[in-house]
Amino acid sequence: MAKRHAENISIGDALKEFIGANRLDKGLDKVNAKEAWDTVMGVAISKYTTDIKLDRETLYVQLSSSVLREELSYGKEKIIKLLNEELRKELVKKLVLR
Repeated sequence: MAKRHAENISIGDALKEFIGANRLDKGLDKVNAKEAWDTVMGVAISKYTTDIKLDRETLYVQLSSSVLREELSYGKEKIIKLLNEELRKELVKKLVLR
């Protein structure tokens, strides 16, 4: 059962406390990584993305186009940097394109 606070707290603080207490951070990070990929890469690349999986600090991205996969492999470091900026934390350390 959740703790009750005598003082008023903001809804954001209450949600952070709930997420921390129920250990939901990793699940939310996985969802946020998928959303960040779509935001950073745009509609054109998202169209060729078939699956995205975040496992520990590695983001696995399944692409349906081998040409696109090869093209994106040249800019992995920049993609990782843009994803982490979108996520506002160092969540992705390695990018694997399949």
